[in-house]
Amino acid sequence: MTFQWPAMLALLVLVPLVVVGYASSQRRRARRAAGLAAQGLVTTTAGTRRGARLHLPFVLFTAALTLLVVAFARPSAAIDTVRRTATVVLAFDVSNSMGAADVKPSRLAAAKTVGDAFVRQQPSGVRVGVVAFGTSSVAVQRLTSNHVAALQAISRLTLGGGTAIGQGVLTALNVIAGKTLRINESALGTENGQVHIGYYGGSTIVLLSDGEDKTQQGPLPMARLASVAGVRIQTIGVGTRAGTTVNVDGFSIATALNSQTLQSMANVTNGSYHQAGDATGLQAISRSINLHFAVAKAYTEITAVFAVAAAIMLVAGALLSLAWLGRVV
Repeated sequence: MTFQWPAMLALLVLVPLVVVGYASSQRRRARRAAGLAAQGLVTTTAGTRRGARLHLPFVLFTAALTLLVVAFARPSAAIDTVRRTATVVLAFDVSNSMGAADVKPSRLAAAKTVGDAFVRQQPSGVRVGVVAFGTSSVAVQRLTSNHVAALQAISRLTLGGGTAIGQGVLTALNVIAGKTLRINESALGTENGQVHIGYYGGSTIVLLSDGEDKTQQGPLPMARLASVAGVRIQTIGVGTRAGTTVNVDGFSIATALNSQTLQSMANVTNGSYHQAGDATGLQAISRSINLHFAVAKAYTEITAVFAVAAAIMLVAGALLSLAWLGRVV
């Protein structure tokens, strides 16, 4: 259990003070009763007949006070809830070629726009992660239902390095699995090489890239690994087939959209390929997201539970006090 206003718990110091005050008043009452009994005005068994009933209303009042203080602190508890959920990782190509301006204002800017629009289309139950890849890759946002955090991660992406699409896919798989997967990459390139990383059916990688890959092995072995794990790759091509040039460290380098690579990756995983700027394609990808029912822990404020319990105890204590003692307090 957690508290939104934990400082309010300091008021619990009132509880022992109230108990001390009550015990003191009971001692004074007992001394007065003993004095009256010595004068023959009351019987000495008057208090014992009521037994525990004498103190039960106070116990209820004290418990109610404790619950009210806890309620003031606004408690929250992790509660298992059934909700529709899905897992999506956006993998962005941030290599230097994504700085090309054949798509205005640049390929990376266009990819960010597409990614931003995609996240905004998703229902709250979809967990979104963000991966950036160039020569190497990094998870810039772990899976989260906080779509604002995912949008902020997308906005922070910057250019740098060459292109290794397969590394981007592997890091996306790490994010989906929630751990660093250990694989034998040399086995991926063999026809009969079987690499098992577990099954994550229903998860989706949305890969935004110009499709240019500078590795010898290429991205298809990693796509096949994703397919075996039950992960679908939806690819979005950013750039034009005609291409353009981009300046990297003083050198002018030709770059163009390689849609064939992206289409092949999508086909291997039973996904689909779309061009950036294709709103219909983006909607199709959103519809393909596998929303399913799952039990998840969610922190829910339970202030009302404590407040209602305190009210019940206050009413019960008051009624018992009136019935047994002829007074509320």
